[in-house]
Amino acid sequence: MARPLRIALVAGEASGDILGSGLMQALKARHPSIEFIGIGGPRMQAEGLSSYFPMERLSVMGLVEVLGRLPELLSRRKRLIRTLIAERPDVFIGIDAPDFNLGLELKLRQAGIKTVHYVSPSVWAWRQKRVLKIRDACDLMLTLFPFEARFYLEHDVPVRFVGHPLANTIELRADRQAARESLGLPDDVPVVALMPGSRGGEVTRLGELFLDAAERLRALRPGVHFVLPCASAERRAQLEQMLGSRSLPLMLLDGRSHEALAACDAVLIASGTATLEALLFKRPMVVAYRVAPLTYRILKRLVHSPYISLPNLLAERMLVPELIQDAATPDALAQTLSPLLDGGQIQTEGFDVIHRALRHDASAQAADAVLKLVGEA
Repeated sequence: MARPLRIALVAGEASGDILGSGLMQALKARHPSIEFIGIGGPRMQAEGLSSYFPMERLSVMGLVEVLGRLPELLSRRKRLIRTLIAERPDVFIGIDAPDFNLGLELKLRQAGIKTVHYVSPSVWAWRQKRVLKIRDACDLMLTLFPFEARFYLEHDVPVRFVGHPLANTIELRADRQAARESLGLPDDVPVVALMPGSRGGEVTRLGELFLDAAERLRALRPGVHFVLPCASAERRAQLEQMLGSRSLPLMLLDGRSHEALAACDAVLIASGTATLEALLFKRPMVVAYRVAPLTYRILKRLVHSPYISLPNLLAERMLVPELIQDAATPDALAQTLSPLLDGGQIQTEGFDVIHRALRHDASAQAADAVLKLVGEA
């Protein structure tokens, strides 16, 4: 028997693990025999990936924050390059994590291994010269958003816009009442979801801020209730400590972020992938973010995009408020969030247009593109 198709994948965080598992499912549905190797989280491992080391060792963010982990990351990548060149996969797929994966892809492509990068880095917003490295590193770029594909076409990078898997997973109309029943929330009160991020560093910077904002909002809207989905047991313990003796009507959830979004009327949310989920659930939002002061000063000089949040990038206008760094104060967040409890119709109408534009069955399209690249379509 011929050996199975061998596909290597590397994901660096939870969102990549979700994308990778969906792609693996679609690949298995289209090819009779596939072997998966690389780095991934529990979802990808459940689909059959043999992970060389825990995905969490790649999960780090921020320009300053990464410095302490840089020696480990470089060492792991060097060993991974040697391993994959020895294994000779038919194709390598780097899922997001561009600072780790693009260097890996370049070395593998130079060794004659076909390479795909799934999820474009924000090259259109900052460090645009990276597109030259991407062109050298990737046989194919798979983008989740249409504006990214336009950028790559302009720079002669082979690209395919596949849409976003969540746009198919999440229904066009979420059932708020059913979600509230599932979570044990009353029907007759406004509910705000607090989503300060999934990483420990994000929660350190934003957790207290979001809780302070909730207290200010409670003063403006005495009947409001809150839900806060926790990404892990560690994040829950971190947030419980921050809550201390506060008397907020707040429900901490273990995961269940989609139920929280379906149940709520509005969202206070950290900039990141979760803003897309809030968009797809059609929930009005206020986006906030803080990073280390030095990181912020560096990024302010480098970033050329007028927006930081995905809803605004996709709408190509200021559809949702963005309160960043010093502008993100408890009072400002509460004052901006309060009117959204009355409907936020301008936001939700824009969200619906974007949702429909992203519904392309991304995992299936990505799998088709990968198999076509390796001649197995």
